[in-house]
Amino acid sequence: MATEPIPPGRFFSVHLRFSRGVITIAAIVLVLAVAISFGVYQLLKRAPTPLAVPEARCVVRTPDDEREMDVEQAQIAATIAAVAARRKLPEQAVVIAYATALQESKLYNLDYGDRDSVGVFQQRESQGWGSKKQIMDPVYATNRFFAALEKVKGYRKMPVAEAAQEVQRSAAGYAYGPHEDEARLLAAAFTGRVPRAVHCWYPPEGANGGGEQAAAPRPKTAQARRQLKRALGSTAVTNGRRGWLIAAWSVAHAQKYKLSRVEYAGARWSNDLRVEGWQNAGAAKGRTVELA
Repeated sequence: MATEPIPPGRFFSVHLRFSRGVITIAAIVLVLAVAISFGVYQLLKRAPTPLAVPEARCVVRTPDDEREMDVEQAQIAATIAAVAARRKLPEQAVVIAYATALQESKLYNLDYGDRDSVGVFQQRESQGWGSKKQIMDPVYATNRFFAALEKVKGYRKMPVAEAAQEVQRSAAGYAYGPHEDEARLLAAAFTGRVPRAVHCWYPPEGANGGGEQAAAPRPKTAQARRQLKRALGSTAVTNGRRGWLIAAWSVAHAQKYKLSRVEYAGARWSNDLRVEGWQNAGAAKGRTVELA
């Protein structure tokens, strides 16, 4: 049986109607997608707190550069700077210590390493640096590092990698050099030479995806000051640089001691994700660093 041929005009008409229908549907879907996206954006924009609570973090920012850090890294960096201040060491000593710690542990207090190496500087019990328990204490480990560095004649004028190698006696002493720029950035911030350079944030206890949270826990300011004194020797603010060192140390340890506010020299740090960095807080309140 012969098939009736389709007139040429009819095929073109059907094809054209189909194309117009597809285009119409696609246009409607596109408009709906844009409308929904815009609505979601507006809801997120107006939300008082983020739907997902970010993890704790720190940012070190100076006129030269900035770096994001984990809270543990910031705490160790602050401890190293405090110990150096107690020993009345120059900023160059802090730079050398940071370059060493960045290479050896990435500024973490590791309980493992090559053979019996542990801690921030990967010191070895078998090499006379102390017991494992002692080396795992960042204050102790830093004091031992600086005691060895002070015996290196002319370390202040040496290349950073060379001075670090004199202390560490590593098989790859050249590896400390690439960390020098980052070490200088951190030293400028944590020694207090650059004010307002350290900012951290941690999620309040009880915070959830909807932004709700329990009442803020009571800050452990007395414990914070005792630990600071252990590293720094005294919590007295004798000059502006020392004050900013204490302020930076306090912000870095805010999560550990449940601090929500640090004030110094007319500036305020708050544990508020919506606030970027330090804010002006009116007239300075004398030579003290206020914790709350």
